[in-house]
Amino acid sequence: MMNQWAVALLFGLSTLGFTTMAEAAMPQKGDEAPDFSLKASDGKVYTLSDFEGEKIVVVAWYPKAFTGGCTKECKSFAENGDKMDKYDVAYFTASCDTPELNAQFAESLGADYPILSDPTRATAMQYGLVSSPRGNAKRVTFIIGKDGKILEVITKVNTSNHAEQVAETLESLNVQ
Repeated sequence: MMNQWAVALLFGLSTLGFTTMAEAAMPQKGDEAPDFSLKASDGKVYTLSDFEGEKIVVVAWYPKAFTGGCTKECKSFAENGDKMDKYDVAYFTASCDTPELNAQFAESLGADYPILSDPTRATAMQYGLVSSPRGNAKRVTFIIGKDGKILEVITKVNTSNHAEQVAETLESLNVQ
């Protein structure tokens, strides 16, 4: 009898853990973007809803600072941000790394834009980018309209030329 209770308890706990860690569905074009407040490499906290009615927001999520593809992607933003600057947008890269690590990463890249940090993974989970509190975010870029709705989701990221890829997408969306 005791073994049956132990099995039932373990099964119940694992089910509870599974459901609380479940990855949310990734928001798609036309969906309301989940709001967030994340600390950035420049020491400021950026909140998505602060841009509502003011600017389009680009958030390019990457898995891990100081790794090959992520360095290329963030360096593309640092070196070619001018291609996005001609549009009325606020742009960020973001990861689940700590603010301290992302500040070091931004400095190593000479990044003139903020890199957002989500070490609790709460925002990444809302965006369907991680499935556990220890995972790295998927490489996905969200373009969020002034109305808070997602204008585009880029899942096939060209890490070497991502700033150009985002600028081309902004152009195709007729962003001014």
